[in-house]
Amino acid sequence: MRIGTTMPAAALLAIAGSLLAGGFFLQLGNPAANPEAQKRNAVLVVKAAGCHDPAGAHLTATAIGIVNGQRREIPLKVDRLSEAGAFSIARQWPKDGKWVIELVARNPDQFTNTLVVAGPDGVERTRAKLAMQPFTAADVDAMLR
Repeated sequence: MRIGTTMPAAALLAIAGSLLAGGFFLQLGNPAANPEAQKRNAVLVVKAAGCHDPAGAHLTATAIGIVNGQRREIPLKVDRLSEAGAFSIARQWPKDGKWVIELVARNPDQFTNTLVVAGPDGVERTRAKLAMQPFTAADVDAMLR
């Protein structure tokens, strides 16, 4: 009888593994844990993850904010780190206003993006939203509230 109770669990794990295989997503990391990112004064480390070649991933970032009632967008410089698929971003947006960082990653066959709130004291990695299709202006506005 033991086999009957463990087989469904094993089958579920196999199915879950195959569903996640081939995925492409971004992991947000703490620059304090990465000496290379610290040297670049990074406020965020981003890693391309999933079942793909991380070295082929390309990342762009934009700070989108509301300052004095005006919407602003600032393209951010993204630095590639020595680890394949790892990037760092230094603060390049004003402390005034409310900000969201839009991270867009592509590899030859896949797309992913993440929104993360940037507060006056840094990036709030726990307040992030990811999707496999581009975010709308409404998605960004919801994060800015």
